[in-house]
Amino acid sequence: MNIAEFHDALKNKKTSVREVTISYLEKIKKASPVGLWPRENAGLNAYLEVFEKEATARAEDLDKRIAEGEKITRLMGVPIAVKDNILIQGHTASAASKILENYTALYDAFVIEKLKKAGAIFLGRTNMDEFAMGSSTENSAYGVVKNPHDPERVAGGSSGGSAAAVAAGMAMGALGSETGGSIRQPSAFCGTVGLKTTYGAVSRSGLMAMASSLDQIGPVAMTVEDTKKIFNVIAGKDELDATSTELGGPTANGRTDRQVAKIGVPREYFGDGLDPRIKKTIDGVIEKLGKNYEIVEISLPYTKYALACYYIIVPAEVSSNMARYDGIRYGARKEGKDLLEVYKKSRGEGIGLEVRRRILLGTYVLSHGYYDAYYTKAQKVRSLIKKDFDNAFVKVDVILAPTTPTLPFKIGEKAKDPLSMYLSDIYTIPVNLAGIPALSLPVGWAEESGKKLPVGMQIIAPHFEEVKLFELGKIIESWTK
Repeated sequence: MNIAEFHDALKNKKTSVREVTISYLEKIKKASPVGLWPRENAGLNAYLEVFEKEATARAEDLDKRIAEGEKITRLMGVPIAVKDNILIQGHTASAASKILENYTALYDAFVIEKLKKAGAIFLGRTNMDEFAMGSSTENSAYGVVKNPHDPERVAGGSSGGSAAAVAAGMAMGALGSETGGSIRQPSAFCGTVGLKTTYGAVSRSGLMAMASSLDQIGPVAMTVEDTKKIFNVIAGKDELDATSTELGGPTANGRTDRQVAKIGVPREYFGDGLDPRIKKTIDGVIEKLGKNYEIVEISLPYTKYALACYYIIVPAEVSSNMARYDGIRYGARKEGKDLLEVYKKSRGEGIGLEVRRRILLGTYVLSHGYYDAYYTKAQKVRSLIKKDFDNAFVKVDVILAPTTPTLPFKIGEKAKDPLSMYLSDIYTIPVNLAGIPALSLPVGWAEESGKKLPVGMQIIAPHFEEVKLFELGKIIESWTK
């Protein structure tokens, strides 16, 4: 059921919150059992922990309130999964890292507070790439998440657990986080709808920082409408996050119209490297849209520099943000003969290879003699990428593009080739650098080795114009269901 169908069933007394919650918990036990080792035995391995008692108790309380006449609104009773880098008070928050395996959150993230007030039920915390650094969830300290459509393939990353949980019917919705594509890419791989929000539309308070100038929390669901409903609850100003703002901010270049009339198709996103099956599917959607909308070919010329720009800025911020996990202030502590050895042992044993790689790269680009050559130049390129989009949105209302260049790849296929892995986010990263919103949704299927795998397409809009994403997304969704 989607959220509207679920709420209708509640109003008509065809089901209860407890009944639906238990059905999701039972599905998790079958498809992604927790506590098993090795993790290869844990089914899809989408969940790291399930809040069974807490979720059941909350469901029973909500049923009681509904029976007493309380109105069913917003997200009441909706079972939601939460990525393991978003704090839920009293629960472990490990960011899928050994260094935080025993860390318990002392407070709720802002988005968790808002979801609690809206009546949501938290089913558990989902698996992810360690500290959100990865594109396949193979970097988790607790094993890889498997794709529900083909368990031999990755679910994408870093929010692979959240996308897989929703796709496999183990949650009605989920929260993920995105720095360079970590909601949209796994959504494309798993066949879910994933929203990368405008930078500042959703508070980052209570989200473990990876790259603070890029990180955003966003929803994953099976429909555009459900994604919209979750977004409308979690969005808004938070006094603890100076970058957050109320919705309804200024549109790009002073545009105030909210109707979609002109759709841009960037030539840079449809060239070499794009799987022809993905291109054919998206071309079909664009052709159909052309009957009711004006399709405009556009150019985003600085796209080719986005990946290099991103992998300078992000490691630099990672290097800074990860400094706190030293076994003294945060993280599991390993004893040594002196302070330096404590640092070395704690970080060396607690932090995985991909996170170490980014720390080292970030420390290098920030070091004396290289800061201006790399980091300063990357920030200038970032401004040019943002300007590309600003110029495009003078001509068009939204932009359509593939979410990923390939279908979900095999587990282990790219694990030893970091550059190949980074290319998985080549179509998503520019949006993050510009700080604008984008919605990935499934638009078809492609066959690979006898399996049907989802094809994802993204819609990109100007700052704070999520409403345009939902408007067009629902139309496209109605064709492809």
